Amino acid sequence: MEHLKYPVGKFDSERTEYPLEEMLEYVLQIQALPNELSKLLNGISAESADNTYRPGGWNVRQIFHHLADAHLNAWVRTKLTLTEENPTVKPWNENAWAEGKDYGFAYEASFLMLVGIHQRWSLLLLETLKTPELLSRTFFHPEHNKSFTLAQLIAMYAWHGNTHLGHIRIALGK
Repeated sequence: MEHLKYPVGKFDSERTEYPLEEMLEYVLQIQALPNELSKLLNGISAESADNTYRPGGWNVRQIFHHLADAHLNAWVRTKLTLTEENPTVKPWNENAWAEGKDYGFAYEASFLMLVGIHQRWSLLLLETLKTPELLSRTFFHPEHNKSFTLAQLIAMYAWHGNTHLGHIRIALGK
């Protein structure tokens, strides 16, 4: 069951140091996510969008909506981190969001959101890498009662996108 929940492995949330080359790779993964999702979803049926990657897991449609919501929150956190000193970010209950009526709709609108978010976000992150000291800027997460660096956020959301790509591949049998 663990490999279904974490198809690319668990994220190391205690890690704090990331070489610049690794950060570039993570930004490129974030940038590539919409294209990778597009390839996976090309020609799937409405019924396939109801497939789950594990018992009790989200279906493909819910994963899409979740990715749009989560990465929108990450983009906002990135902007706040770059424009404020250690801003406090708002936690959000992803499971409660997944229960919303909007998660029952077709995934296309969330895909379009994700494309736009990732275009802006990846450009912002690529600019950030040109000034590596920006990667050490922090935000405070009250749910964890600690600060995280922008580098940690980038690494986590590259992992996040890859994890959900894995979930979709499993759900679609690819």
